[in-house]
Amino acid sequence: MIRQATVEDAAQVMPLLQGAIGTIANTLAGTPDDAEAMQILTEFYKQPGNRISYENVIVEERDGKVAGILVAYDGTRAEELDQPLIDRIVRESGRTGYTITKEAQPNEYYLDSLSVDESFQGMGIGKSLIRIFEDKAAKDGYPRVSLIVEQDNERAYALYRKIGYIEDGRLQVGGKPFIRMIKPV
Repeated sequence: MIRQATVEDAAQVMPLLQGAIGTIANTLAGTPDDAEAMQILTEFYKQPGNRISYENVIVEERDGKVAGILVAYDGTRAEELDQPLIDRIVRESGRTGYTITKEAQPNEYYLDSLSVDESFQGMGIGKSLIRIFEDKAAKDGYPRVSLIVEQDNERAYALYRKIGYIEDGRLQVGGKPFIRMIKPV
């Protein structure tokens, strides 16, 4: 069953999110410590109004377990959704001028993260979540959807190409090269 995530899903969602975003978690949390980053991001997940909030997460649930997640949001709101993360980093560390690379563009629905639990892979969960994501974008009137994929993740890149995504530039996120991809909806 695909459904909107809830605050109560945090314990199951966050390991999947960490698997999807890797070192980007450290950038969003402003710390090199993986455990601390996940603790910080878990708190943000439980709050509205930021990029990784439960509000922006849909889950596929199988047998009472979160089998897969997709995090998506309006690209026009990207800076607004990143601001609480930046504000926390500035407040806690005193670092000024901290920025988070803008991955999404205005007027597009952005697929931030997609992850399927290892025990549920190969069952079409990722494709189902992407279909729901694209259907929501079309229903809500977005002209296109977008995502980024790590430059060396050939498997994911091939999947996105196969389902109609095309390259739309490159960027560095968390010190790694990514390919930005878009698809009209």
